Amino acid sequence: MDAEDWTNLGRDALAFLLAASCPGCDRPGTLLCDECRLMLAPQPHRLTTPGGLAVDAALIYEGVAARSIRRLKEDGATILARPLGAALGGVLADVAADAVIVPVPTSRSAFRRRGYRVPDLLVRRAGRRGSRMLVPARRTGDQRELGRDARARNVAGSLRARASAEPGTRVVIVDDVVTTGATLDEAARALRAAGLHPVGAVALAATPRRSAAQGDSPKHASIGYGVPHVRV
Repeated sequence: MDAEDWTNLGRDALAFLLAASCPGCDRPGTLLCDECRLMLAPQPHRLTTPGGLAVDAALIYEGVAARSIRRLKEDGATILARPLGAALGGVLADVAADAVIVPVPTSRSAFRRRGYRVPDLLVRRAGRRGSRMLVPARRTGDQRELGRDARARNVAGSLRARASAEPGTRVVIVDDVVTTGATLDEAARALRAAGLHPVGAVALAATPRRSAAQGDSPKHASIGYGVPHVRV
């Protein structure tokens, strides 16, 4: 690149910054203000999926955290993967010290749309290395408006494992957001079918418990954040 190219690139970057606003408070001219960055400090919570898999979530999917994750996933603001990855890293350090980290795979359509895999990106920004042992086995429908049972049916049999480790290897599954736990349960099933041993899962954020009015009966309410995970 010559001097003119660098000048144009600098102008484009400055224009992008000036057009940006903080996802937490909409303050203009910043991709994430200092006050909202503090709201992304880890708040570890322990959950359990319907299939009995233990999940440690770094954040609650609401407020600044939810808006930052949506901007990363929907608007291409990959710079937010760094503070979000730092939050994830605090939990990964405790849970996955002696296990292989396996990110939940991104669908082909989502990868084409974004150009990156969110769970993989977050793991890298957490300073860890993920192993892409899981791949999609079939297409699934949009999960966003589905209740717990419908989500489980939607993802059943949708993943398969490419076993690249010895049978019995301990693995920890990583996803960006956990709502009902159906995807994590499907990931665990696929890994077990390949002879691997899922010891738990880590999510960047967990959604608050959904109400029965949103399509789940009280008996089958979706998981949300649980009791704080206290380190001793």
